[in-house]
Amino acid sequence: MCDRAARIVLAIDPGTDKCGAAVCSSGGTLDRAIVASDALPEVVRTWQERYAVTEIVVGNRTNSAVILAAIRGTASVPIRLVEESGTTLAARARYFAEHPPRGWRRLVPRSLQVPPEPYDDYAAILLAEAALRRDP
Repeated sequence: MCDRAARIVLAIDPGTDKCGAAVCSSGGTLDRAIVASDALPEVVRTWQERYAVTEIVVGNRTNSAVILAAIRGTASVPIRLVEESGTTLAARARYFAEHPPRGWRRLVPRSLQVPPEPYDDYAAILLAEAALRRDP
């Protein structure tokens, strides 16, 4: 059985052109990025080595089959497909919690705003955190 404290999860929020990626442990987020889909296998290879990743989770929605096929050859740890429903809205909320709107945008309800930059990496963080809460 795997020690929960030693688990390091690389999570991928797959997309067509870009993917959110994050590496998390029980101590928090170690790295995060928004990666072009075709560059993802190299990022997976690099982060596995750099962070001693123990598992990879991939969201089960947009382009997940293509992303799984692309990283299978580079992954040296188990890969799991996980449910990702609701992560986009939760990622938006997490983004705004870390980057509160300023100026006139602070007067507009956050539920009506879209972040001014891609936030797929926040969705990946949420997938990793959910994986860490589950038993290995």
